[in-house]
Amino acid sequence: MKPVVTIIIVNWNGRTYLPDCLDSLAGQSFRDFEVVLVDNGSMDESVAFVKEHYPWVKLVTLNENTGFSSGNNHGLEHADGSYIVTLNNDTRADPDWLQIMVETAETNPDVGMVGCRICSFDDPDIIDSIGMGICRDGMSRGRFRNRRWSSLKMREVEDILFPSACAALYRRAMIDEIGFFDDDFFAYAEDSDLGLRARLAGWKAVSATRAVVFHKYSRSSGSFSPLKVYLVERNHYWVVLKNFPPGLVFTLPLFSILRYLEQVRSVIAGRGSGDEFRSSESKFELLKSLVKAIFDSLRGIPKMLRKRRQVMRISRISKRDLAELLCGYRITFKELLDNDCP
Repeated sequence: MKPVVTIIIVNWNGRTYLPDCLDSLAGQSFRDFEVVLVDNGSMDESVAFVKEHYPWVKLVTLNENTGFSSGNNHGLEHADGSYIVTLNNDTRADPDWLQIMVETAETNPDVGMVGCRICSFDDPDIIDSIGMGICRDGMSRGRFRNRRWSSLKMREVEDILFPSACAALYRRAMIDEIGFFDDDFFAYAEDSDLGLRARLAGWKAVSATRAVVFHKYSRSSGSFSPLKVYLVERNHYWVVLKNFPPGLVFTLPLFSILRYLEQVRSVIAGRGSGDEFRSSESKFELLKSLVKAIFDSLRGIPKMLRKRRQVMRISRISKRDLAELLCGYRITFKELLDNDCP
C-alpha cells in the first residue's frame, strides 16, 4: 500500500546533521509516511551511515551535487505519497509535526501548500520562518524572522503567500499540474518560484503554526558564502521574470538599484547582512559572485521568458490578483537585510 506522505531530504555532506533529523522522523506520531533521502555525491560517509543506522530510509544516491532543486526532483521520481514534504537535513521535527501538517491539508482541499512554524535549533522561541515574504525585486525572506513566538498571537492555521521549502508539505495533485522545482535554480529561491507558480494556478497556501520544526539556519551552505550570494542574486531575478505581473517586471531594474543602495547603507552602518559582509574575509569573492550573478541572470533571460509563457498558460488568477497577493506579503529591503528586523 502506498504511503500518504513522502518526505524528501536532500543531503550533501550533511552526515553530522542526519541523526537529529532522522531520529525526529522516527518519533513522529503520524506513521503513514516514507522517507526518500537523496544524497548529492557526499564525501563524508553519509550514505554508509544511513544504510547502517536507518535502513527504513529509501536512499537515492547521485554521483555529483545537483543542488536542492534537482535533488528534490530526483527524489520525486521515487516518491509514492499523495503529499510530498520537503525537509532540510539540518532540522529536527516535533513529534506531532507531520500529523498536524497532514490534518491541515486534509481539511483544506483547495490548499496546495502547507508550511509550519520553523524555529531556531538553538533557541526554540526564535522564529526562522512562518511563511515567506517577498520584496518588490523578488528577493524573499521568512516572515517574522528573529521574532519570539511567545510574543505573537497567531491562529492555528494562518494564510501565507507560500512556505519555505526548508519544511513544507505540497499536494501531489498540485505538483502534477504545475511541476516541481526548477532545475536551473540549483538552490535558493526555488521555493519562491514554485510557490508563485502554484498561486498563479489558483492553489492556496497556509501555515500550520502548531507544527514545529527546528532549523540550523544556513549550516549546510554557510550564511554568507560566495556561492550563496551568487545563487540568491541570480535566482531572484528569474523568479520575477517567470512569475511577476508585467508591470512589476518592468520596475525590476529600479528596485534592484534601490536594494543595492540599501545594502551599501547596511554595510556602512554595520547592521544585519552589512555587518556580515564587513566581517567576511572574502569580500572580493563576494563582490565577484554578485557581479557574475547579475551577468548570468541577464544571460538567462530568453530561457526564463520561455518558461514564463508556460507558467502563464496555466494561470487561473488575474495579474491584478497576483499583484495584490505580492503587496499583501511584501517586505521592505530593510526587513530583508536587517537580521534583527521583525
